[in-house]
Amino acid sequence: MIRHIVFFSARRKEDVEAVRTGLLALGNIPHSSLFEVTLNTKVDPLSDEIDVVVYAEFADEAALAAYKAHPLYAQTTSMVKPLRELRYSADVVAGSCAAAGGEDCNHVLNRFAE
Repeated sequence: MIRHIVFFSARRKEDVEAVRTGLLALGNIPHSSLFEVTLNTKVDPLSDEIDVVVYAEFADEAALAAYKAHPLYAQTTSMVKPLRELRYSADVVAGSCAAAGGEDCNHVLNRFAE
């Protein structure tokens, strides 16, 4: 499974809701098994520049590629892009920390909690 996580900030604070609403359209693309668009709660005082987060899960790279190739993806991008300042994206394979380094994923995550 691939986890697709994208962070956005709006150019202007009054555009945050327009960015969120525009990104919600991506949920109509049929290739994800889970799709969420949420506002950042901004609880972390060191990282409050992110306004909106997209989180989606895909069965494999082919499903993610089909999602990005869908016409609605290009339409949404053209609508949201002028409203956003930052866009950071990450695609990670679920459980890949154990496969890549032989470590238990919870052990790796616990290191960051210390």
